[in-house]
Amino acid sequence: MPFGRQSTSSESRAIGEIGRRAGGREPEPPPANGGMDRPLARPPAWRRYGPYAAGAALVIAALIWLLHGVSISTYRVPADQLTVGTVTRAKFEDYIAVRATVAPLTTIYLTTEQGGAVAKVLAEDGARVQAGQPLIVLSNTALRLQVASREADVSSQINAIESTKLQLEDTRFKYQSQLLDIQHQLAVLKSDLARDKILLDGHAIAPMLYAQDREQYRYELKLRDATLASRNAEQQVRTRQLAQLGKTLAWLKDNIATARASLDALTIRAPIAGHLTALDSLVGESKTAGAVLGEVDSLDRFKLTAQVDEFYLGRVALGQTALFPVGDRNFAATIVEIHPQVADGTFKVDLHFKGPAPQGITVGQAIDTKLELGGAATALTLPNGPFYQDTGGQWAFVLTPDGKYATRRRIELGRRNPEHVEVLDGLEPGERVIVSSYQGFEHVQRIELEKTKHPN
Repeated sequence: MPFGRQSTSSESRAIGEIGRRAGGREPEPPPANGGMDRPLARPPAWRRYGPYAAGAALVIAALIWLLHGVSISTYRVPADQLTVGTVTRAKFEDYIAVRATVAPLTTIYLTTEQGGAVAKVLAEDGARVQAGQPLIVLSNTALRLQVASREADVSSQINAIESTKLQLEDTRFKYQSQLLDIQHQLAVLKSDLARDKILLDGHAIAPMLYAQDREQYRYELKLRDATLASRNAEQQVRTRQLAQLGKTLAWLKDNIATARASLDALTIRAPIAGHLTALDSLVGESKTAGAVLGEVDSLDRFKLTAQVDEFYLGRVALGQTALFPVGDRNFAATIVEIHPQVADGTFKVDLHFKGPAPQGITVGQAIDTKLELGGAATALTLPNGPFYQDTGGQWAFVLTPDGKYATRRRIELGRRNPEHVEVLDGLEPGERVIVSSYQGFEHVQRIELEKTKHPN
């Protein structure tokens, strides 16, 4: 060639590389018939870019894994600070543990119907008293004067009533006397008429005399009839008046009895035989009407009272049984009354013993009972623990199979007793759950259990 020599294959590749770097475009290869060298074929795209794509995928996966680890809040806790329970299928007894207190079967409060000052205290607190025994005497001068005035007024009215009754009786006697006189007069006239009739027939007397006696007899008959009618009318009125007077008299006597009873109420007596407790009376103290002066508890007759968590208000019912041991014997009591008023998160129930009460128990003694809410049945159970109060039984931390982590999981729990909780959903037999307190874990999604390092 006049202007140069033919380039070799190495020169061609060098020129192509310079072209790519300079202009981003490869120069056209020399013609096939322009020399001895043959151009090489380009490798496929997957071979050229595959390693780069694989590296990028690894980087992206690592970033996703790191971001996922950051999004899950993990809390490290020493394993020995946690309590773990295993889900098992076992017999579940539906009961709650309740601490009951021995109380008197009957308690009657000593109250006063009338206020007054304490004049005498006739018994001591804790003493054994009999029914009707005087315990406290009150003094009320104003009440005594009021009762005396009322008695005087009532006595006056009673005297007036008795006077009216005497007048009615006097009137009755007068009518009775008049009728007796008229009857006597009629009998005399009748005898005279019979005699005069014989004399008249014998012309011994004048007809005029006979006619006068007959007229007098007729008059006495009319007088008798009028007197009888008047007496009957008066007797009806008298009967009504006596009935009304009797009612008024009974009412007045009741008033006197009430007035005297109010005075008698100033003496406070034991309503039943029992123990006098909570005596609150000192000589000279002023007590208002209705004030509680003490209590009388029944003797040797007891019941149990217990405070139950308000959580069980809808499940506790009359007739349920509570079991408890006293000494080496087992006893039972039945719920007879439920007080639904909730105070400090609890409500009160009263229980009566089934059969005789345990010997030797005393008022105020605490007894641990097992209150049965339902029958026993096989169920999926989990040991009970503080976690229930922290989560409401809606979620729990479940351990992974290797036991290194515990993840938060939504579950559903049902009935519970002091030992176990019924599992309804979210857990399988054999799974392990953290059942200790979750305080401080409310917003944690995963717990890492650290092994405790024991010193050599």
